[in-house]
Order: sequence, then structure tokens, then C-alpha cells
Amino acid sequence: MSEWFISRNPTFSTAFPSSCITVVKPNFILLSSEFDSYTPQCLFNSLTTTMRLSKRQLSLPLSLCFSTFSPRSRFHHFPGKYPAPRREFLHTTGTSQLCFKSSMEDQKPSALSENVLQFHTVGSRDGCDVPHKWSSPEGGKKIDISNQIFCNRSLNMKNIIAVGFDMDYTLAQYKSETFESLAYDGTVRKLVYDLGYPNELLEWTFDWNYMVRGLVLDKKRGNILKMDRHKYVKVAYHGFRELSKEDKVEIYGSSLVRDSFDEPDYALIDTLFSLAEAYLFAQLVDFKDNNPEKVPKDVDYARMYKDVRAAVDLCHRDGTLKQMVAKEPNRYINEDTTIVPLIKMIRDSGRSTFLVTNSLWDYTNIVMNFLCGGRTVHGPHTCNFDWLQYFDVVITGSAKPGFFHEDSRANLFEVEPQSGMLINTDNGTPMAQVGDPSPKILLKSKDKGCRVFQGGNVGHLHSLLSIESSSQVLYVGDHIYGDILRSKKILGWRTMLVVPELEKEVELLWELRNMRKDLILMRNERDSVEDKIHHLNWSLKFEDINENNKHEMLSALKDLESKRDKVRQSHQQAQRECHQKFHKVWGQLMKTGYQSSRFAHQVERFACLYTSQVSNLRLYSPDKYYRPSEDFMSHEFHLLPL
Repeated sequence: MSEWFISRNPTFSTAFPSSCITVVKPNFILLSSEFDSYTPQCLFNSLTTTMRLSKRQLSLPLSLCFSTFSPRSRFHHFPGKYPAPRREFLHTTGTSQLCFKSSMEDQKPSALSENVLQFHTVGSRDGCDVPHKWSSPEGGKKIDISNQIFCNRSLNMKNIIAVGFDMDYTLAQYKSETFESLAYDGTVRKLVYDLGYPNELLEWTFDWNYMVRGLVLDKKRGNILKMDRHKYVKVAYHGFRELSKEDKVEIYGSSLVRDSFDEPDYALIDTLFSLAEAYLFAQLVDFKDNNPEKVPKDVDYARMYKDVRAAVDLCHRDGTLKQMVAKEPNRYINEDTTIVPLIKMIRDSGRSTFLVTNSLWDYTNIVMNFLCGGRTVHGPHTCNFDWLQYFDVVITGSAKPGFFHEDSRANLFEVEPQSGMLINTDNGTPMAQVGDPSPKILLKSKDKGCRVFQGGNVGHLHSLLSIESSSQVLYVGDHIYGDILRSKKILGWRTMLVVPELEKEVELLWELRNMRKDLILMRNERDSVEDKIHHLNWSLKFEDINENNKHEMLSALKDLESKRDKVRQSHQQAQRECHQKFHKVWGQLMKTGYQSSRFAHQVERFACLYTSQVSNLRLYSPDKYYRPSEDFMSHEFHLLPL
């Protein structure tokens, strides 16, 4: 007889016959192999569950998972009727996990009891053969710095009842070398064939490594800027020509009123989608400067940027980009087999999950099929709707950031997944059509665990998920403005920003730690030499000094000035070398000189958490309490050892 020890449950005897159970300790129950062939009576009122247990002999101790819900027996949320339940489970210490699957497909929410016992694991893309990363034998150890989650504001995950995701560049990480090149080529063709630009633009190529996030485009002057947190311009290019320090001061630092560097005169490059258009804008600036006869006189830099934006919109409107991605998603999207285990882990921890994306249903379904099952439109495994089991609500065509305004009057339509047809709803409740009070298609869609919508606003989402407080929601996105700033500033959602560039940046920070220490020492030496020069100059100007001492002081002053110039030159050269280690043009993403960059300042202000990949969440417990590091002001650094 094969035997397994499991924890005792008060409702256990109602689900299994006494012939299968032997109580061997007050807190343990022994299951015989007879259990494997027995179909237990589940704790649903009139439903049964087939639970399969492997007869393979298992070594103790076991890691068992007690949960109220499985992906296929998910609670249906209906606003105002049923509270969003918290699916809870207990763990015993161990190295193995058992997997039980529920075959209940047609259960009703009223039939659900919170005492249902289920066993499951999470892990692989298809099901349950890999344990949670954080609870696996190798879990709990030190996480590589490039995969860590960094915290700006304390976040106790126990207070979170719903976790939401953006899709593009969050769950779906696009390959820059192919996807952004595709976007660039499409935009150039629209400029030439639709907007009348010269044919020679078709010969241009795209350097997908050149631009970075956090830059600001000066539309009127044709300049590309990188600023620090105080909005001082530290790096500036006119097209691809670097501006001198004097030029930067004259243009951006000599006015009585400081510029805000906001729309409409400036464009913010805050998303990876914008890198191609920023590069094309720089090319057009150089083209206009070098070939004035080929550009109409009434077309200035601002007009060229407007045309680039119009060309980008045309590419999205006619589906040029998405058709190419749909044909070969593996060419444009990074395959990530950790997405499904991550979402399963979140759901098995008792939380609802939702997807809010600006992409429409047809494209969303293609991308999510590829991410969750490796399925493609023309591949051996065709697209289906299995991935919906990992979400409670999916909202497509959300029109973020406008979606985050609760007073938005955008209509909420329910999407029929098979046909893509939109169904009118009243705050998520399907509306009967005139003359047909109970259309079958509406009833069919309501029975599904995950409901798909288009449009609407955040109020609809809160109602669908029974969210009572906005602080109970964690939203993960990649767009500092479209995903993070609005959801945090307007709603008070907890936020996590995905910054893929961070992976390389933190690795370089570690590798260059000695160089950065040397830069600090060189800067301190500059300060020391300059202080001595100031002291001598002051003494020579205001003190009564005899000629001999004055001659000695002048000689010392000359030596110090020579030393200052050498130290300054060495320091500046070392700074440039360190700068170029991160990026040959723009330097470190999160820094501009010694100050945080404008992008870093926004991350710090609006993102509770930030990390390089959304899948890094699975390296941490879903109930983790994230705590920020201590803030330091300048006066505190001198009181702390390096």
C-alpha cells in the first residue's frame, strides 16, 4: 500500500470515506492507495470533483498546497453580489509537491464553499510540474542583483487583493533589434509614400541601440536632451551633433523664466515604443540642415516631428506592425516560459489577476497565446482561449491613460472571444437587446471564469473585481506616464515599473564600483585644491603680506592652479569614460552626472517598486513585505562610512 501524510482538515472526513483514512496522529491523516480510485464527494452542493493522486512512492516530508480554487474552478465576480474571496493555502516544509486537477467546468458562484480542499502545483507553461520558484529548494537564496525588485515605498503584499498587468513591453517583451526596426521601416515608408518625403529616406537604416528612455525632444529647435532631476540640461544633441557647454547654457540656461520642458513644445521619450521615432527625428534634423533645398521652407523641425508622429499612427491604424507580429511572434517577442508560473503563483496566493491593455482583442489574443502556450496563428499549435484561465478580467482597447479617470464616459463593451463581437453592457452587466430579452450569447459569456471587455474606465474594473480601496491593487506596467504616473497619482494604486534596461545597468554598476569610488576621490581632491586656491587668493587680496611671503604665496598659487587643471582634466576624462561604459552617447539611464536623471526622478516619485522583468516577481513570496532602503540627504553622507 502506498501512503502519504497530509495535514488534517476539519472538513476532510466529509470528502473522503473512512476506508481511505487512518488517523495516526492528532494532526495527521494517512491516505491509503484506495484513495486513488475513489471519486470523493466534493464540498460543492451538487457537484463532484475527480482528484488524481500519483501512486509513486514519495519521500517525506511533502510540500502540500491547500487551496480553495484552481484555475478551472475560479470564482465568478459579480459586482455587488459576491465579495472577492481570498484564496488561501497552507504549506508544510518539504521538497515535493502533489498535483490534483479539478474537472468542474460548469460550477456556479452560489455553489461555492470556502472549505473546498484542493491540491496543486504551479510552474510550467502548461500545468503543474515545476514548483514556485521562491518556494523551491533553490529558492530563498540570494537573488542576482539584475533580477532583484527595488522598493521606493513600503508595500505589504498581504494588503493586495488584485494584481494587474499591462501587456506590451510588460508581459510581452519585444525584441528591439527586430520589432523597433519594423516600426522604424514602416514609419519611413509612410513618410515617403503618404506624406511626400524624398525617396532617399528609404535608404536610411536604424540603430536600435542609439536612443534611450528618459530623453526629451525639443521640437522647435531639433534638439534631443537628457536632463537631471532638477530639469537642468546636462547632455544635448542637435540631430546627431553634440552641443557644447556654452551652447547648452545659451539655449536653456540664460532665460529669466525656466522652461518646463513639457508639451506642446517638447516630446517626452518615456516608452520603448518611442525610441524609433526619436531616432528618425534626429535623422530628419540632420537631413534638413545638410540638404535645405530638399525640404520645403515651411517645414520646420516641429512640423517634421508632427509628420513622424502621423506616420507612426498610420502604421498602427492600418495594422502594418501587428500583422507582421501575428505572422511570426517568435521573431518579434521574447519567449518567456515564466509568465504562466508567475500568474499562477499570484492566483494561488489568493489574489485576483487582470489584464489592462491598449491593444484590441484580436492582437491581445495572439500575443497572449504565444506567451502562455507558444501558440501562433500559422503554427502547429493554433491559437485558442486557454490563456484566459489565468485572469479574472481582461480589458482591451483601454485607451490608457484616460482609462484611469473614473469620470471618463467611455462605454464598456463585453467581447465575445470567438467572434470578437462587442456586446453592450451596463457597468459590466450584459444588456438585453431590444426585442430579445435573453440572448443566448450573453448567458454563454457569463458562465466563463474570465470575462473580456473593451473600453470602459477604472470604475468599471473596480466594480468587476469588487475592489473597495484603490490601495488594494498592484498594477505592473512599463510606461511611466501611461501606466504608472496616472494610476498612482490619480487613483493611489500601488505600482511596479518594468525597466528592462535596468538589468544591464545594475550589472555595470557592480562591475564599475571601484571606478566610481575613484571618481568620488578625484572629486574630493578637486574640492580640496580649489579651496586652497580660494584661500590664497583671499589672503593676497585682503591681508597685509610682506613681499617675500607674497612671492611665495604667488608661486604656491601658480602650482595649485596647475594642479587644479590637471586634476580637473583627469576627473572629466574619467567621468566621460564611466559615462560611455553605460551608453556611448547618453550614459547611465538613472543618472546624469552626479544627479538622478529626469527618468529616475519619475521612477522614484511614482513607482512603488521597479525591476528589470515582470517575471522577477516569482523570485519573491507573494506575501512579501517590500521595504525601501533608508533615504539620505547630503549632510548625512559625511557622517556615514563608505
